Amino acid sequence: MMITKLRGRDRGPRPPAGGRTSRAGRGVAQLIVMVLVVEVVMAATTVQALFVGPVRRPAAKPSLPIAKPFFPATTRFYTDPHNPAATWVRDHPHDRRAAAISRRIAAEPQAAWLTETDESLIEERARTIVRTAAADRRLPVLVAYNIPQRDCQQMSSGGAGDTAAYQRWSDALTRGIGRGRAIVIIEPDALAHMSCLKRRQQAERYAALSYAARALQRGAPRARIYYDAGNSGWLPPSTMAERLWRAGIERYGDGIAVNVSNFNTTADEVRYGLSVIRALRLPRLGVVIDTSRNGAGATRNHSFCDPPGRKLGRPPTAATGIPGIDAFLWVKQPGQADGCAAGAGMFVPGYAYRLTR
Repeated sequence: MMITKLRGRDRGPRPPAGGRTSRAGRGVAQLIVMVLVVEVVMAATTVQALFVGPVRRPAAKPSLPIAKPFFPATTRFYTDPHNPAATWVRDHPHDRRAAAISRRIAAEPQAAWLTETDESLIEERARTIVRTAAADRRLPVLVAYNIPQRDCQQMSSGGAGDTAAYQRWSDALTRGIGRGRAIVIIEPDALAHMSCLKRRQQAERYAALSYAARALQRGAPRARIYYDAGNSGWLPPSTMAERLWRAGIERYGDGIAVNVSNFNTTADEVRYGLSVIRALRLPRLGVVIDTSRNGAGATRNHSFCDPPGRKLGRPPTAATGIPGIDAFLWVKQPGQADGCAAGAGMFVPGYAYRLTR
């Protein structure tokens, strides 16, 4: 666009002939019009006050309160003696890496991933873990990971054959937990991966997640239910909040889990998790963060598949000291491959050992 510079002080239209006399007449006329306008406005305001009442500005929305961490700071989480690192150490006691893996990984509380598709097996496994943890006065962390179309046919593909099968599986998991205490993380990546599904499949996934959470809420009343909500490098908080809402979190959920199997820093995940809670406007919800492998943060390009140079993060604890953050957990079992160093879920001692350095 070309802009022409004005020259001189006055480039507007000239005043009418007669000079001062014309300007004075125009000024009187303008004054009369202004007085009439003011009178009309005052009359309208008076009528509004008589019939409608005084006009009030909308009250400012109060700041959203943040819930205190749900678990006591002294909470002790369950360490499964059969976790992958512990099993490898027992099988390789003389390996030079065994001592570090045993001390730094195998001895730490880790989540148990429930992937068996057989309903009787999943019920019995859940029951065994919950009862053993209760006998040790520890709190177990269980990961439900069997949603149909799991992982969009990528590294961790699999899951139940259809929604009906998943509902039966969810009922079996619920029976296994029963009245025991547990943290249950529902279906990592299931909501973040929605874009790979057709519209009908998306509706089925929302329904499946709602069913699983509702079954747990009713049949396992002492379980605390956390929907997986991706991580800070994936979806905007508003998008994730909308998906969580459609999956029934406002009715059946106790919180969200973030950074599962990922490497983002704890600070980034605290900000992201609380942003999702604010977007949901459900301050009663809490956040748990997977810190299992985030000691060095994410790679520059946010690689998620067995990237080198990563380190163990903060050990599991409920003493987060941060309002709204219920716990730091090791949801991903350190040393298990994401699908690049080995098949997804396989324990790789070399990768585990490098995480301890």
